[in-house]
Amino acid sequence: MEKLGVGIIGTGWVSGEYIRAFEANPHTEVVGLVSRDKARAKAKAEAFNMPRCRAYDRVDEMLADPSVQIVVICTPNHLHVAQGIAAAQAGKNLVIEKPVALDLEGLRGLQAAVRSAKVKTVVGFVLRWNPLFEMIKGFLKDGLVGNLFLAEVDYYHGVGPWYAQYAWNIKKDMAGSDLLTAGCHAVDGLRWFVGAQPVEVFAYGNVSRENPLHYEYEPNSLTLVKFEDGTMGKVGCSVECVQPYIFNIALFGDQGTIRNNKVFSKHWKGQKEWATFPTVMPDSGDVSHHPFSDEVQHFVDCILNDRESHANLDDAAVTHEICFASQISARENRPVKLPL
Repeated sequence: MEKLGVGIIGTGWVSGEYIRAFEANPHTEVVGLVSRDKARAKAKAEAFNMPRCRAYDRVDEMLADPSVQIVVICTPNHLHVAQGIAAAQAGKNLVIEKPVALDLEGLRGLQAAVRSAKVKTVVGFVLRWNPLFEMIKGFLKDGLVGNLFLAEVDYYHGVGPWYAQYAWNIKKDMAGSDLLTAGCHAVDGLRWFVGAQPVEVFAYGNVSRENPLHYEYEPNSLTLVKFEDGTMGKVGCSVECVQPYIFNIALFGDQGTIRNNKVFSKHWKGQKEWATFPTVMPDSGDVSHHPFSDEVQHFVDCILNDRESHANLDDAAVTHEICFASQISARENRPVKLPL
């Protein structure tokens, strides 16, 4: 079978992981790279030994190429909506890095374009394929901890001058918020584990007194989420913290508790201490640590078998609505009902 052609918009850090994943997949080949500097796109193609890959400095030129069936958007956050709408209108299946939009208007516009074009989408909540996430989903499915009543997922990752995206990550009009730019991984994890619809959000946000990293928005937040089944959720997030990267998961059920890779359950009679399950943890902000190859394989299967991804745009929209509601709540000091 002829391979699906992949065009990647953006040549930064994460683009390299998508190149590796799509080039390793037997059903796909990267045939186009877009950068504001065409020479940079050419250099990226050469670095990954892709002589058939064409370099562009304009998105519309690549979108006009009929050999491109999949477009990957991994540019700075504020560009995702316009590029996503253009790609959908060109009939391309879409991989969109998070966040897909920085406001509700942009999100709805992107959703409308995708629905009209009837293209497939997957949003880059790549941790859904992390081995710990998959292990926890299995434990929950098997009823090991019973029915959840409280769930906590936290994202703590100090992003300063040492980090590749720092220059634009501190800008509100480019990054959006602490949750949108990074903590949405935790918000999505919370939804993924609870498995119910969120109905209300309340949040607080702040910035340290001196704001040494010069954030234009509040880079720290606590977000409470009420789900329709009564489960309470909490997401703690800081991109200003001074510490090693931490991604915490704590799930409390009526039959037991999961804390990261540790489990305590009534179903294991005589258990006295936590049972530990060694696995690959979501404990690094380095994109090379994340399972992009599994995300890509999943999406290719969705395209080939004409089915929707569990991480498609409409599903991701719910995660984004929680992030938007958190901003509103922190700003206006009130609970916010969902959907928006």
